[in-house]
Amino acid sequence: MGSPTSSVRHEPLRAWMLAARPQTLPAAVAPVLVGSAVALTAGSFRPLPFVAALFAALLIQIGTNLANDYFDFHKGADTAERLGPVRVTQAGLLAPATVRQGMIIVFGLAALVGVYLVAVGGWPILVIGVLSIAAGVLYTGGPWPLGYHGLGDLFTFIFFGIVAVTATAYLHAGVVSPLAWAASVPVAMLVTAIIVVNNLRDIATDRAAGKHTLAVLLGVQATRAEYALLVVGAFVAPPLLWLAGLAGPWALLAWLAAPLAITPLRTMLTGEGRELNPALKGTARLHLAFASLLALGILL
Repeated sequence: MGSPTSSVRHEPLRAWMLAARPQTLPAAVAPVLVGSAVALTAGSFRPLPFVAALFAALLIQIGTNLANDYFDFHKGADTAERLGPVRVTQAGLLAPATVRQGMIIVFGLAALVGVYLVAVGGWPILVIGVLSIAAGVLYTGGPWPLGYHGLGDLFTFIFFGIVAVTATAYLHAGVVSPLAWAASVPVAMLVTAIIVVNNLRDIATDRAAGKHTLAVLLGVQATRAEYALLVVGAFVAPPLLWLAGLAGPWALLAWLAAPLAITPLRTMLTGEGRELNPALKGTARLHLAFASLLALGILL
């Protein structure tokens, strides 16, 4: 049994783990896998850029999580009535200034990794990197936070889906092929579905705090329909890739992830409040499984 001193010493580590929200990190891995698979099929895979892109994506995801933790507390969106996973600032586990400093450090590390990626990919990667970090901060921060004005879903779709896949492919190959663009769409759909779960769960508290997410603007039933459309749409994509001649029939391997969609979809169509937290984990699991199988199917 550890001593009381060792227990106290490890409390900050546990708090930082909570703040990093490791359950969201597969969302950063999935697009890098798909973009790299596209490059590999064209004979353009580069191991070091793959590793660097993976680290940069993870750091941007963690930085965004810290930014959300800090800014949502600062703007009053995170209160004692919060229904989702623990936010360390609101829970008093870490001081707001400490979380803000952590956010700056993590984004700074992402920028350092980005120096190498820019050396590999040139100015387009510089632009993408700057915009991705900016989107991570401005999602909940700044004078006009995107997530507070109904644009969170759109920017998640673009930056954590389309851009993440195509930029990874570009790093390897120096071009973005039609397959990279097409394969990025279902990845973007499922990563956006994760945000939709969050927003539906928090619709009442967000409305009370003046946080006008797309779910607040659309209402409960339309948000449920949005989630279903995103999930079903992702599974429509693989046969379209095959029929369009962009990938072989092995792209249909992504359909093996379909059973993972059943429970989250059922929960999203009937649940509310804290009942939706399992759907959050389930959708993240679906996103990674689908992307991994799609990447494998592209390679075969």
